[in-house]
Amino acid sequence: MKTKMSRRRFLKRGLGTFITGIVAVCGGGFYAREIEPKLLTVKKHTISHPMIPNGFDGFKILQFSDTHIGFQYDLSQLQELVNKINEQKPDMILFTGDLMDTPNQYADIHSIAPILKNLEAPFGSFAIYGNHDHGGYGSDLYQNVMTEAGFTLLLNEAHQVSLLTNESLYIAGIDDAMLGRPDIQATLESIPNEAYTILLSHAPDLADKAASIGNVQLQLSGHSHGGQIQIPFLGAIIKPPFAKKYFEGFYQIDQAGDPLTLYVNRGLGTTRLPFRFLSPPEITVFTLQTLQK
Repeated sequence: MKTKMSRRRFLKRGLGTFITGIVAVCGGGFYAREIEPKLLTVKKHTISHPMIPNGFDGFKILQFSDTHIGFQYDLSQLQELVNKINEQKPDMILFTGDLMDTPNQYADIHSIAPILKNLEAPFGSFAIYGNHDHGGYGSDLYQNVMTEAGFTLLLNEAHQVSLLTNESLYIAGIDDAMLGRPDIQATLESIPNEAYTILLSHAPDLADKAASIGNVQLQLSGHSHGGQIQIPFLGAIIKPPFAKKYFEGFYQIDQAGDPLTLYVNRGLGTTRLPFRFLSPPEITVFTLQTLQK
């Protein structure tokens, strides 16, 4: 037997549903603005490849990206980040772009390098340009900060990393795709064909071009923030140019017979919208592993 719902009960239930929805939206907004952006995660992965020299077996590479200092990310968070990175005891540190959100408008720019200078990595720290590093007339400002902080800034160039055993691998870095002039071909020209090569590209979608050229085994990118806001069943909502195809985590790209592994880091800060939802900030530790040929 069906029970007839009174008008008052119907309105009361409807009001309850409406209030529940408002609370959920407000609570979700608070979480996405105040909580998740500060939930720093450390992702750890093993990278295996037969071209990795034996001496680099167990070598730890740490990637961080997209701090966007000045928008939602502040200097106290940067200091906490440096402490967290040093806790991982990396052999090498790689930064894949977008240090400040608007370089020429950030008043405390002089305070960044002294904090980053405390990073510890015996085989060096390397960086590339992101679009925000060029934006706001920031190219020289960014270069000055990273140089003072002890980073090697790679602009369409490669750097050989060698061990005392005379074994080596290469770190190659290209310019940003949106506001710079990336030249993958020229960047890779000086690298021997048999060398294990890691390509740093702020823009992940350039992986297709890198794979077609060949001689790159691993590409590390940022830019996408992992979509920054992800909605269940819909996926990533915010995909900037050059991060529409590849926006989070691992991808395998095989266009020249030698597969390229791409990893897209979710980054640390936010931009345009001060929210993160189901896309927490991360730093990533890659441990190299030699495979027998």
